[in-house]
Amino acid sequence: MLEEIYKIASANCKRYRWPFKESATGGPRPCRTHAAATAAEAPVEVLEAVNVVLPSGLVIPDLVVAGAGATAENGVSVDADAVQLVVELVSSGSRMVGRKFEPMLYAEAVVPHFWRLEFDPAPMLVVYELESGRYVEQTTALAGVTTTLDAPFPVMIDPAGLSRQ
Repeated sequence: MLEEIYKIASANCKRYRWPFKESATGGPRPCRTHAAATAAEAPVEVLEAVNVVLPSGLVIPDLVVAGAGATAENGVSVDADAVQLVVELVSSGSRMVGRKFEPMLYAEAVVPHFWRLEFDPAPMLVVYELESGRYVEQTTALAGVTTTLDAPFPVMIDPAGLSRQ
């Protein structure tokens, strides 16, 4: 399911990356990938480059899975309490931010699931769950191996099928 969601998001959305800010005006409109969420019969919205409002400010994760209707109020942002999963794509230029800083922000906002997708030297998905206010690694999905995840939704994934667009 994640592969389908990611491919749809990548094919249909323009990617934006803004620095972390305490406040911002405007911002990218969320790109809804309802087809994938609907096909999976999931009561969620899958959003790329959407503004997520945290207690400490505004962030724009690479991919967000939020409760259905999370963007209904204003169409451009999601409150952190509606977010079930954040997926960050880590590149060589964003390793420190993706591994250290972003997880702290999402944990502070009580986002229950955080996934970090790295591409170098090979695709790898590191899966975290929030426990006692911090993320604890649950598993690492390696390229060439199908890994079954149960939370926040059941999915079988092989990171080898994912690529940076």
